[in-house]
Amino acid sequence: MSELVPSPLTDRETELGAKFAEFGGWSMPLEYSGVVAEHNAVRSGVGVFDVSHLGKVRVSGVSSDGETAKDFLNRCFTNDLDKIAPGRAQYTLLCNDAGGVIDDLIVYLAAADDLLLVPNAANSAEVLAVLGAAAPEGIQITDQHRDFAVIAIQGPKSPQVLTAAGWPTDLPYMGFSTVGQATLCRTGYTGEVGYELVVPVARAVEVWDAVLAAGEPYGIVPAGLGARDTLRTEMGYSLHGHEITPQITPVQARLGWAVAWDKPEFFGHQALRAEKKAGPTRTAVALLAQGRGIPRAGMAVLAADGTEIGTVTSGTFAPTLQKGIGLALVETAHAKDPVLGVQIRKRVEQFDRTRPPFVRTGVA
Repeated sequence: MSELVPSPLTDRETELGAKFAEFGGWSMPLEYSGVVAEHNAVRSGVGVFDVSHLGKVRVSGVSSDGETAKDFLNRCFTNDLDKIAPGRAQYTLLCNDAGGVIDDLIVYLAAADDLLLVPNAANSAEVLAVLGAAAPEGIQITDQHRDFAVIAIQGPKSPQVLTAAGWPTDLPYMGFSTVGQATLCRTGYTGEVGYELVVPVARAVEVWDAVLAAGEPYGIVPAGLGARDTLRTEMGYSLHGHEITPQITPVQARLGWAVAWDKPEFFGHQALRAEKKAGPTRTAVALLAQGRGIPRAGMAVLAADGTEIGTVTSGTFAPTLQKGIGLALVETAHAKDPVLGVQIRKRVEQFDRTRPPFVRTGVA
């Protein structure tokens, strides 16, 4: 097994008492003071995450026949980059020929010939390979995975913290601004008001220290990827490898809103159009515990008659709700059943079938 990649902030995080775990080939903080405490701090105040393991890919240039980097990516990704202006970001998907999701990622459009992609850590190499194989001459695909750190400041008090640290915060949702060599993005994965700072590795410790110092009057806490997962699950956000995979399509995952069906082409468009027309055989649902059961990924989902009809893709105890919640992929014929069972060890627990998010927040 290859050695795990450390974050540029590992020394600081060790001093703060972080417990580390493997994420996408990187050694990253799982928790500091505890997942529930960090989760609640982000929901009620502000937390800061190191997410430097996320991929960073620069796509730039103009092809020999005049196609811009933006136009090239628009032929690859499901969403429509023509719907956003420079200075805005967009959630999108990179699919395979069968319509399965190679990765979901954020695209930051600086200019038609200059875009930053932020894929998942474990999929960054695959995204680079797929785009590199498809790129025409003149379009450069540059791996910047280890050149930049990513620091996420999330929670209702995050604007005050960043203002105190000297960063501009008057950004629209999914907007970003370049400040020197850094990029400040009004994005996040928690459902709360939040920002992500993409900064050169050489400035990572300086920025981390400044954010923690500025956030001290607001009760800022360092938060690990354990809390990031419980926060995103409460919002019903998909995680690659769970709700979406190369075998699970955006139609099945209820991510059709991230597919520009009127575009003439994108990778996997033929398979996805056919599935949309015919209707998927399985569909994503959200599950809220009636009792004390806590679902976990891989557990069987059962219909009222005890028939196995699907699988939990993500499950956790929701600190905000004090209940078990889960996301699951079930046979479409049962996707509207009001109550579904989950096989938890030797017993079947009952769950109300619902639609995410489980928790309402004030994000625009």
